[in-house]
Amino acid sequence: MTIAKADFTRALEIGRPPNIKKLFPNSQALIVSGKVIDRALMAKGKAMTMAANGRNLFVIRGALRAAQRANAALIIEIAKSEGGVNAYCAVNYWNIARQVDAVMNEMGITVPVAIHADHYGIKKEADIATAKVEIPSMFDAGITSIAIDASHLPDDQNLLANIELAPLVPAWAGLETEVGEIKGKEGLSTVEDALFLIQGLNAHGIFPDWIALNNGTTHGIEASDQGIQVELTAEIHAALAPYKISGAQHGTSGNSSERLRRIAQETHTTKANVATALQMLSWGVEVNDYGNAILDADGNFKKLPDAGVSDEVWQEMVAYAAKQGWKGGNYKKLNLPFENRLHAQPAEIRERMVQRVEDFVYWMLNEVMGASDTAPLAVEAILQTGSHDLGPKASRIEDPAEWTKEKIVARAATLTSDKGPAGDFDD
Repeated sequence: MTIAKADFTRALEIGRPPNIKKLFPNSQALIVSGKVIDRALMAKGKAMTMAANGRNLFVIRGALRAAQRANAALIIEIAKSEGGVNAYCAVNYWNIARQVDAVMNEMGITVPVAIHADHYGIKKEADIATAKVEIPSMFDAGITSIAIDASHLPDDQNLLANIELAPLVPAWAGLETEVGEIKGKEGLSTVEDALFLIQGLNAHGIFPDWIALNNGTTHGIEASDQGIQVELTAEIHAALAPYKISGAQHGTSGNSSERLRRIAQETHTTKANVATALQMLSWGVEVNDYGNAILDADGNFKKLPDAGVSDEVWQEMVAYAAKQGWKGGNYKKLNLPFENRLHAQPAEIRERMVQRVEDFVYWMLNEVMGASDTAPLAVEAILQTGSHDLGPKASRIEDPAEWTKEKIVARAATLTSDKGPAGDFDD
């Protein structure tokens, strides 16, 4: 399936959200709402696309080239820890759209792409006041989709924070919500947890496109072999079916390709985040067949001699990390101090960094996630609607009178409050 030139031209005219049109009035990049991407994957069925965390420009370039090659709708995202005000990456909430738009125009990328602000974390009351300033600023800068992540808070506070912040998100934009701090093998989400959040939002006229669960995922470097609980995810998604919400799968880097295929095939997941794997691939770290970094007996990364950054730069990165006391997953903190050093490498080195990401993302989109040929479905959704705003998938079915603040607090008291041990799972 290919996108007819006339259809692409029309989609470009009507499918780009107002913030994107204002920022990039002469652009030929089809940057769209996250809703458009979700609908395309739903239309194909038993498929999810990658939400690639663009920790550096090499990842962004490689992911976009792969999506074009696979004819797949794509999401490029950055999380608050990666790209918020206290970021460890040079790519951030306020410049990622500019970078994606520039690269798409440069390389002639014609597949639809959403710009997602992932894990916009709310961990305490004061964060809500900050969010009321920051969230509008992010949409001003070209974000077209957002995950409001108050999952670190107790269930009632999570729901109430989502209710308070949802009006800041444009009606046309993609919206993701999260339940149960995503921590790995303990404190897994339940049907009751998820229903509480989604029913409460529904009662207040808030209809998220995605829900992220604490379903056994571990972000970053895989520390256990438990991985994503496919059956649990399917059970929760089935319970949420009346609310027409898709799944967002976090922490895919540590899970086998077979498990990810099952997530695509057996659940309602349409969005799968990949962060650490893409960073490691761009740097040239040896990974297994599904992108998880391979460590030697001493717990150090194994750099391939003819992949990623130059050996000279890698040694600089290793020495810097050692000086800072960084090992394992904390290598992510090298992104910011080495941003300019990576761009200062020879063209052939920069290209092999991009190519390694492209080949991996293409394989994932085409062979694992089932996302190939979803780009035309996204364009079709825009053309059928005649707008950049596809509207909500769901409608209100819950009684607002049963979801007042007082009743929310009372209901939450009946839920399991132990979400597992604290952890750093923001990306």
